Amino acid sequence: MPPERHSRLAVVLGGGGILGGHEVGMLRALAERGIVPDVVLGTSVGALNGAFFAADPTPVGVQRLAELWRDTHPAELPAGSMLRRLGTLARTGTHLQSLAAARERLLAVLPVKRVEQLRLPFQCVAASIERAAEHWFDAGPLADVILASCAVPGIFPPVEIGAEHFIDGGIVNSVPVSRAVALGARTIYVLQVGRLEQPLRPPRWPWEVGLVAFEVARRHRFAHDLTAQPEGIVLHVLPTGGSAAPAYNSPYGQLQVRRLARSVDRQIDSAYEASIRYLKEN
Repeated sequence: MPPERHSRLAVVLGGGGILGGHEVGMLRALAERGIVPDVVLGTSVGALNGAFFAADPTPVGVQRLAELWRDTHPAELPAGSMLRRLGTLARTGTHLQSLAAARERLLAVLPVKRVEQLRLPFQCVAASIERAAEHWFDAGPLADVILASCAVPGIFPPVEIGAEHFIDGGIVNSVPVSRAVALGARTIYVLQVGRLEQPLRPPRWPWEVGLVAFEVARRHRFAHDLTAQPEGIVLHVLPTGGSAAPAYNSPYGQLQVRRLARSVDRQIDSAYEASIRYLKEN
């Protein structure tokens, strides 16, 4: 029998790029257990996965998301050679990929056009450049706010919305447990991609320097948030099932991207099996 729905229940989805398939498995477990949140919060690829769950928080809805990951991997690099991407870098001096292609792909697969049209309340976070602060979107064009939350510096250019420019939300709040508490949630299901179990290594290549620094910051914030909750908050950090998750990825590692893309089924299945066991026991 499905568990009783809590009055203030949140599902929080962290960032993780091409490792986001783990979150799909966790969402499948939540949907099968009949856990329907009052609010869905997402960062980076968690914003993408969270939007689909907020549109249809049922096993059928999660199955559609899983098919999308398997068939048209949301984190897949856009069509074109590495030479073309390096040409983009040479022209812009700041990023490898254009927003136009990413926006077209999103518009083709998103279930609704605006945040307000989602079935469940949904928010995602991005980092405002001008204010050097986190910004939460709870309305507006869904493709644009997801792109803002996913705009990894150096890979995508900043996303302009209104009079501000936004970059990846993981910079300011990679696993937004604190936002759920601020909104009044008392029970929080935390979906993360498993990198916390993997020890970091010093950077070996120039492009890894920024990525390692980013990873240190996100882990520190998440560890702090987990231990700084007020009394009465029930946290459920869903497990990934131990599937291998690299500490960080080179944005130039096309072979690594393809290898990880092929592991989507393993990500989804391992996280689902571990999470469904956890939910049955808790």
